[in-house]
Amino acid sequence: MGGTPVRRILDHPRGGPTILRIVLGTQLRRLREENGISREAAGDAIRGSHAKISRLELGRVGCKVRDVEDLLTLYGITDADEREEYLDLARQAGSPGWWQKYNDVMSPWFDRLIGLEEAASVIRMYEVQFVPGLLQTRDYARSVIRLGHPKADTREVERRVGLRMDRQAILDQPHTPRLWAVVDEAALRRPLGSREIMREQIEFLLKATQQPHITLQVAPFRIGGLAAAGGPVTILRFLEPDLPDIVYLEQLTSSLYLEKREEVESYMVVMDRLCATAEPPSRTTAFLERLLEEY
Repeated sequence: MGGTPVRRILDHPRGGPTILRIVLGTQLRRLREENGISREAAGDAIRGSHAKISRLELGRVGCKVRDVEDLLTLYGITDADEREEYLDLARQAGSPGWWQKYNDVMSPWFDRLIGLEEAASVIRMYEVQFVPGLLQTRDYARSVIRLGHPKADTREVERRVGLRMDRQAILDQPHTPRLWAVVDEAALRRPLGSREIMREQIEFLLKATQQPHITLQVAPFRIGGLAAAGGPVTILRFLEPDLPDIVYLEQLTSSLYLEKREEVESYMVVMDRLCATAEPPSRTTAFLERLLEEY
C-alpha cells in the first residue's frame, strides 16, 4: 500500500476524526485508482452515487464501516490485518469530536476548521479586523461575538464564548501546533468593549509572544494595500505527506476551503509577502507595550 501507513496515522498524537476522514478518503482513492475502478463503479458497490464516493474520498463525510468493507473487497484488499487497520480507521474517523457538544451554536461549516486546527502542525493566519480567535481573551471574545450576533441572547453568547475558549486548548497541548499570526494594526487599535477589556487583551498578547510556539507580527498601516489580502486568511499545514496544505477563508455567513495546489500556493505567496513586509516578530513586544500605554 502506498502513502502513509494507516497504523501510524491511528497512533498520531494529532489524529482527530476530521483528519482521519481525510486520510481514509485519500487511501481509498489511491486504492480505487490503482485498480482502475471508476467512481461510478465504486458507488454501485456501496449502493451510492459517484458523488458520494467523491465526498468520501475528499474526507467531507464520514464513512460507514460496512461501506469500507465493501470497497476494500472491490479493491482486492483481502489480508485480514490490513483490512482491520482500514476498518479501525473508519471507526475512529466516525467518532464525534469534542466540539460536537456545541452544535447548537456552531455553523455546519465551522466544525471542519476546528478538526483541522487540532491536526495541524503549523497554523498561519492573517487577521484584519479582530485579534485572532485563538488568541482572544474571554471578555474580548464576548465583545466580538456580540458584535457579530446582535440578536443572540446571553445563553447563546456564552455558549459561543465557551467554544472559542475551548478551541484555544490546542495551544496548551504537548503536541501543540506552531501558530504564526499576522495581525493588522487596525485590529489592535479598534476598541472593542471597555478600556479594561482592551488592556487585558493586549497583556494577553504580550504573554503569548513569550511562548516558543507562537509568532506574532503586526502589519502596520504604512504597508498600505499589501495588507488587504482580501480579508482574513488561515493556512493549515500538516505533518503527514498525504495531507496537502489547506486555505480557510471565512465570510460573514459561510466559509471556503481551498485545497488545490495552485490556489494554496497563491495564498502562500500573499502570506509570505505579508510576513516579510510586516514588522518583524522581534518588534512585536515593543509595539504592544507602546499600545498598552495608550489604554
